[in-house]
Amino acid sequence: MLEARGLSKRFGSVVAVENLSFCVAEGEIFALLGPSGCGKTTALRLIAGLVRPDRGRVFLAGQDVTSWPPERRKMGFVFQNYALFPHLSVAANVAYGLRFGWRGDRKKRVGELLELVNLVGYEKRRPHELSEGQKQRVALARALAPGARILLLDEPLSALDAALRKELRAELRGLLQGLNIAAVHVTHDQEEALALADRVGVMREGTLEQVGTPHEVYRQPASVFVASFLGRANLWPARVIEVDGQNAWVEVAGTTLSVACAGVEVGQEVVLFFRPEDVEVGSGPFEAEVTHVEYLGDRWEVHTHVQDLAVVLLIDRPCAPRTTLNFHVHKFQILGPDYAC
Repeated sequence: MLEARGLSKRFGSVVAVENLSFCVAEGEIFALLGPSGCGKTTALRLIAGLVRPDRGRVFLAGQDVTSWPPERRKMGFVFQNYALFPHLSVAANVAYGLRFGWRGDRKKRVGELLELVNLVGYEKRRPHELSEGQKQRVALARALAPGARILLLDEPLSALDAALRKELRAELRGLLQGLNIAAVHVTHDQEEALALADRVGVMREGTLEQVGTPHEVYRQPASVFVASFLGRANLWPARVIEVDGQNAWVEVAGTTLSVACAGVEVGQEVVLFFRPEDVEVGSGPFEAEVTHVEYLGDRWEVHTHVQDLAVVLLIDRPCAPRTTLNFHVHKFQILGPDYAC
């Protein structure tokens, strides 16, 4: 449904987006995830036609729309704060989305959209009389009004508290799935991207580091940046001392380990990666000293050191600081600057 092909944009000496390429299928929710200032909002504005790319093309359903103005692209845009007009009713806010290119019965269209987002009976209310979830529904209805074929969402949940954000992201995913419409969702919230999207593109300094399903980018990160940005990650510097077919022997924290990895060389400096939940406490080759413990409700986050290496563990029972424990890592992954295995 949507293809961004080699999009690049500079603002003076600042590179906002560099050679950005990705596709979004019909009915797919695609999240652009990254820290503030990585270029994800600029990418969204390039797709919408609000900013002209220096290089690259935008295709919608196979048609090159790069030179088209925003109103011709039939893309709905949902802003961070919903951007509802406070002096207009719900019906008038939705109708505002019909100002370009809609030639049918506007009152009928507004009624259809309000029914679609379960807001029949709210036509005369003002935005201040709505809950946050209802405001989100109005913003979606307005974005869909002119017959949008794809929705672009610019961090629409970022200003909400954690509990409400979790509630509304589930509601948003349900709405998008019910519409079977392609969507690009921009966010800096890792949990939100993993919970909401069918695929995630992780951005860094204007470029895509990795694109994959939520499970792929979390469990099989393509770089140290992706591993550390998505959730908690343990990253240990290590050195390759032997290579045997598809396995590499590495030395770390006074221990020699065999890790599945091809393409590394003896003497190479690498990074070993594992998640805090990928450990089994009670026995194993690593002895850690506990520095402090945080209770998370359903488990404990234990901060430790193995020699001079910081290690975070997630366990299901409490332990006290300044004690020691042994643990086993179920699976290590080797990461490098330009590869992962």
